[in-house]
Amino acid sequence: MVLLVLSTFPDADTAGGVIRSLVEEKLVVCGNIIPGVRSIYAWEGKIEDTSEVLVVLKTSGPVFAKLEKRLAKLHPYDIPSIVAFEAGAASRPYAKWVEDYLG
Repeated sequence: MVLLVLSTFPDADTAGGVIRSLVEEKLVVCGNIIPGVRSIYAWEGKIEDTSEVLVVLKTSGPVFAKLEKRLAKLHPYDIPSIVAFEAGAASRPYAKWVEDYLG
């Protein structure tokens, strides 16, 4: 089962460092950094309006619990956004690549 995990980061350099660690640790097979995200959210009694980058991580169901813990530890935010959902469909070669890399 291929999972897509979304998370936001303050900048591309920070996101890239975290993604590299997660790939090296075989918790994700790939991570994409999407710049230019504007986030408006409630935090500590105020409405914040900030620029961030969105990260899309590709992993598998059996690895998610470990990924969630490690991502929370590496992430610079106190409460990082870690939202996962199952890919409705994935090509067989792609899903095999994910499973083969992550074990």
